[in-house]
Amino acid sequence: MKAMNMQLILLFSVCWSLSYALYFHTGEREEKCLIEDIPSDTLITGRYKIQQWDINQHDFLPSAPGLGLVLTIKAPNGEILLSKVYGPEGKFTFTSHSPGEHNICVQSNSTKLIVFAASKLRIHFDIQVGEHPLDDFVIDAKDKVQDVTNRLEHLSGEIHHILRVQDYQREREEYYREKSEDTNSNVLWWAIIQTLILTSVGIWQIKRFKDFLIAKKVV
Repeated sequence: MKAMNMQLILLFSVCWSLSYALYFHTGEREEKCLIEDIPSDTLITGRYKIQQWDINQHDFLPSAPGLGLVLTIKAPNGEILLSKVYGPEGKFTFTSHSPGEHNICVQSNSTKLIVFAASKLRIHFDIQVGEHPLDDFVIDAKDKVQDVTNRLEHLSGEIHHILRVQDYQREREEYYREKSEDTNSNVLWWAIIQTLILTSVGIWQIKRFKDFLIAKKVV
């Protein structure tokens, strides 16, 4: 059973180490933001490439001189973790200090771009959450012992990252469960209060109607 659990952890760590890639179009000086729900003390690695894209021809245009990217990363409390100007292609890293939703915002850095009427800026993004992937070119294939050592260290880092993510998800689940219970409790009390109010109003109306009939000597 332990061996099976270990195999599942290893499989999950391999899948987790895979990064996800995306691209989106944006206009000149137009800011686009991505939201990442990240645990605390987690390393984030991102790679990007910005190009000019012809919408009609569906092809890339020559990049204008000075084309670059302004990257701003904000923590859940609004703290700016990273704000820097990069070139048209590059890599960035940062470490989260607190758990929650982090905003990763990008925009073009220049107002002097030759942006045609039927063109947009295409930004390719590749983000990895957790430890760096194992760089095979760093490992000397002839040194098998060092190769195994590096891979074990990398796997150990991935497992620790998975455990941190699991703890974070448990905390989030507990937080939302408490919120859900509080909401259900508030809804129940509100229903009880509404019932009491309607009952009181009904009794008062009956009493007033009875007094009216007595005053008119109907009954």
